[in-house]
Parts: sequence; structure tokens; C-alpha cells
Amino acid sequence: MITVSAPDNTIPSLVRKAEDMGASGIRTYAETQREGRTTLSMLVGPETRQELVDTIQSSLSAQADWRLTILPVETTVPLPREEEEARAKKKIANDKKIGGMTREEVWNTVWGQAKLDQTYVVFVILSTIVAAFGMLTDSVAVVVGAMVIAPLLGPNLAFTVGVALGDGKLIWRALLTNLAGLIVALSLSVLIGFYWTSGLEADELRARSAVDFTGMAIALASGAAAALSLVTGVSSALVGVMVAVALLPPTSAIGIFLGTQQWDNAAGASLLLAVNIVSVNLAAHAVLFWRGIRPRTFFENKRAARGRIIGGIVWVTLLVLLAVMMWGRVEV
Repeated sequence: MITVSAPDNTIPSLVRKAEDMGASGIRTYAETQREGRTTLSMLVGPETRQELVDTIQSSLSAQADWRLTILPVETTVPLPREEEEARAKKKIANDKKIGGMTREEVWNTVWGQAKLDQTYVVFVILSTIVAAFGMLTDSVAVVVGAMVIAPLLGPNLAFTVGVALGDGKLIWRALLTNLAGLIVALSLSVLIGFYWTSGLEADELRARSAVDFTGMAIALASGAAAALSLVTGVSSALVGVMVAVALLPPTSAIGIFLGTQQWDNAAGASLLLAVNIVSVNLAAHAVLFWRGIRPRTFFENKRAARGRIIGGIVWVTLLVLLAVMMWGRVEV
């Protein structure tokens, strides 16, 4: 559902545009607390939601006081008729849909996930402890527990969305949160490796010191699935597991190897982590571009396009360089 609070004289035009785009359940309410104001509400399907939100914002851009709110709707009764849905789809001038989520909803989701606060740090600490001791005890089930917590998913997606939208504030927020999470996980893992002397030959731990192209493929798939989950509104619980398997265990393994002065294994785990971070972000970058996540206005999109191109070149270049390093390590 979309609700709009705006001056009375703008409402008729908004209603006509909403009807043209197939919105249903259109209602208007005079606001009692403020004169000359009307609230417009409507039900909009995922096919036209982004286009209608953009149209409303463009129509009200000259107004000083208005607000648009997007509310999730689980279901409505009676259900929309099939002919209404078909008519709405025919009115789509261009297929600019990004799935089940508008860019505003996507931004709001990742902005909250990239917040550096006490809760985030606690989640990083807990997942690091679970991952570290899961690997040291060679317990796949325990390592999976760390994957479920998945604290590094949000900041990575937020960074990619920030690049796609040209939002510098979101980019720096995501970078800071991601860096803080990696530092906390790495520092705690070093302490665990320094004081915990058993389980250093466990297969789960040793596996994180080996890097190959299979791991790169997993990371690419993880990043793509994470981004697709975000823009379509599909539950990201399973995707969180996939991203955690590509990011958190290698970070914890680096710390453990450093704490036990196993420099070669630490280098291997570091290379694995770098490959996975680059792969995850590159795949997410590609998916967001494919699904049309970009700014609304021409000039904002032009500025963001430059960032998307530079970002894509940087990620591809880094991936190629890491692949060469990985190939050299395998050959040795």
C-alpha cells in the first residue's frame, strides 16, 4: 500500500496517474489536523510500484510539504480480480521493475542493516566464537550455527546498494560497519588461537587455509543470491547462511592461524577471504544493475553511473589479480 499526504490541489492529478498505472483501492481523506491537506491511499502491485513511486515524487518535487509512505500488505479481501491484474500489467510503459521491492524499500532495509551499534558488535562476537570453536572441534553443525547468525551480510549488501545509488553516506556507513566487524572478528579469533592449543589440525579449520576456484564460484553465487533476495523481498535467512560461509569462517581462521603463528596458513585464509569478499560484492553489483537499482532523477543517475562503472572495473580487476595469486599458490 502507498499513502501520500500532500496539498489538496495536487491530489486529483495523483489520482489520475494512479488509475492510469492500475492502482486499486484508491481512497482520499481530508486531514482534520491540517487545513488544505489530503491523504491519498492506494494498493499497488509489484509490477508498477516503482514506476508509480517515481511518478509521485516527480509530481510533488516542487511542493515543500508532502510525504510518501510505503506499507507492506500481507493480503486483501476480496482478492484482486484477474482482469484487473492483466489490465495493470498492460499499462506498464517500460519494464523498470526491480522485483518486489522499490529502491526506497531496498535503501531503508540496508541502511538499518549497516548500522554500527552494540547489537551488531555482539552478533559479530557471538558468531566468531561459534565459528572458531566449531572449526577447532571439527564440528560442521557448530560452524553452521555461526553461518545462521551471519552478521556480515548486511554491511556488504549496503555497500553494494550505496554504489548502485551513488549514495556516499551509505557507502561510508557500510564500509565502517564492515571494517569494524572484520576487526572485531579477527581480534577475537587471534585471542582464541593464542589461548586454545587443541584442534589445530581439524579439517574444518584447515579447509579455510586452502583456496581454489570452487570457493570463488560459491562466493559469486552467494553474492548474487543475497542481492536477488534483497530486491525481490524473499526471505534472506538461507542467503545469510551462504554469505556467512564465504566471509566469517575465513576471517576467524585467519585470527586463529595468526594466534598460533602459522603464517602460511594465515596467508592462505587471507587470500580466501579476499577472493570471497570481492566475489560476493561483484556478483551483488551485477545483480543490482540487472534489476535496475539506480537513482530516480537523471542527474543523480548520471553521477551514480560513473560510480557503478568504476566499481565494476575495480571489482573485476581485483578478482583477476586474486585469481592469478590463487593460481600461483596452487601451482606452488
